Amino acid sequence: MVSTNDLKNGMVIEYDGKLMQILEFMHVLQNKVAYVRVKMKDLRTGTVTETALKGSDSAFKRCYIERKEMQYIYNTGEALAFMDMETYEQIEIPEDRLAWEKKFMLEGANVNITFYEGEILGVSLPDKVTLTITDTTPAVKGSSTDRKRAVLETGLEITVPAFLENGTKVIVSTLDGTYVSRA
Repeated sequence: MVSTNDLKNGMVIEYDGKLMQILEFMHVLQNKVAYVRVKMKDLRTGTVTETALKGSDSAFKRCYIERKEMQYIYNTGEALAFMDMETYEQIEIPEDRLAWEKKFMLEGANVNITFYEGEILGVSLPDKVTLTITDTTPAVKGSSTDRKRAVLETGLEITVPAFLENGTKVIVSTLDGTYVSRA
């Protein structure tokens, strides 16, 4: 059990029957009343909530998340299939649960699958990935535009500097899907 005062960023707790990861917390003293302002993410639904917890609130159950490296092997059209490289066991996660994550995963790539007590929670992405531009308009000499639209090999559309061309590898942030730099 963890008290309100022991909360840390990244910690996973059970709150109102939900599996919540602490994103941010701040101890606040206002009008001689102490509380902790907490921003949490529901690991099952992905929704982010903010709440204020009093120091006297009951303790929370600390939950330990297991991460297992698996290889993304194919998309069935309804689910994404992953294989454990040690046991060759395969699991499928419904495609709609990974709508954001699939924009950054290529077949054959190793990813971390998160589990809680045998329940599959989802895919944990690195902060940045390297992808190849497959479709973009050629740069126009003398154009005042410094950015243009580009489609990456996963189908993700981003804006990139105007001088980049098809076949260029770029680094993309998985947090917001924006161009970071050339690879």
